[in-house]
Amino acid sequence: MTQIILETFILAPLQLCFDYARDIGLHCETLKETRERAIGGTTSGRINLGESVTFEGKHLGLRRQLTAKITEMEAPHRFVDEMVAGSFKSLKHIHEFEETTHNAQSGTLMRDTLQWQAPFGPLGTLADIFLLRRHLRKILTQRNKRLKALLERQITGLK
Repeated sequence: MTQIILETFILAPLQLCFDYARDIGLHCETLKETRERAIGGTTSGRINLGESVTFEGKHLGLRRQLTAKITEMEAPHRFVDEMVAGSFKSLKHIHEFEETTHNAQSGTLMRDTLQWQAPFGPLGTLADIFLLRRHLRKILTQRNKRLKALLERQITGLK
């Protein structure tokens, strides 16, 4: 199983970060380059425990669909979504939030742990090494950067 862990400090309250991270519309907005859109299940608002969503987007040159279900939730500190249908053998995304201080400023540390297994055995392993890991890190990093900017604009009142 391959894993990426990203930590993002956000100058915003814990609850707001937790809520924004579960917002389907913001998910799509922060992944513009993949043309992500929600096409099934919970397609708008904040997703909750036991609910699922199907996203469609363009990844690695192909239009793909992935259905994820929220399998754990400990508001406002943690939620987990797991793939129930899609291109991977398995995929699990753990979202964690904790109040913290960074450079003397109070905010929220958002930690994303993305774990997956590529399909297709040895071919999938090669794709993972040469394509998937880099692609997933890039889109998760971009998403977090955009989410941070949206949250911090909200807090400072800038539009």
